[in-house]
Amino acid sequence: MTDLSAFPITKKWPAKHPDRLQLYSLPTPNGVKVSIMLEEMGLPYEPHLVRFDANDQTSPEFLSLNPNNKIPAILDPNGPEGKPLPLFESGAILVYLAGKAGQFMPKDVAGRYETLQWVMFQMGGIGPMFGQVGFFNKFAGKDYEDKRPRDRYVAESRRLLGVLEQRLAGRAWIMGDEYTIADIATFPWVRNLVGFYEAGDLVGIADFPNVVRVLDAFLARPAVARGLNIPKRD
Repeated sequence: MTDLSAFPITKKWPAKHPDRLQLYSLPTPNGVKVSIMLEEMGLPYEPHLVRFDANDQTSPEFLSLNPNNKIPAILDPNGPEGKPLPLFESGAILVYLAGKAGQFMPKDVAGRYETLQWVMFQMGGIGPMFGQVGFFNKFAGKDYEDKRPRDRYVAESRRLLGVLEQRLAGRAWIMGDEYTIADIATFPWVRNLVGFYEAGDLVGIADFPNVVRVLDAFLARPAVARGLNIPKRD
């Protein structure tokens, strides 16, 4: 049996199946990227809920795996050369898992880098900007009479949606006919923007029919439906 006792995180979240990939996460847009990816791959894994309300993400055990105290993070007991691999940052995890599975990433070099550029587009743009819209619209809007901060992020989110809208014109997915980690990275954030953040009308999501179309296709995938609720909240 695989021994993961050298990793302090397993003291707080014991591995019942140490031979399986360990996922430390919460069902947020960044968190579900990895659970969706794992469900799509069909790879056995063991999810562990990192509770923000209990400040699990700042515990010494979690920080031993991710010093940036953010979810998700993984511990793969069967990493490169058969050695355990701890990894954090959702984009890096998606790239790693795509390589491990040989799925959801174009095989040709040019296609690989084109996919990676769209993953970086999500990581550097869509995620941070949509998150700021959510903060100012749902959580702090009533505390700020000055709407300029909110409107600044709304304008940038609309610009990003426009880039995505143009890319998806005539395409089933971001990379064309092939469903990739670029889609898995991007559409949990689009879903959160119009769902949990209740900002669909604010950003004028109806102005981006291709984005809405592909979001619907994404949510219709069985692996996505499962992954959106992993790890289960208590």
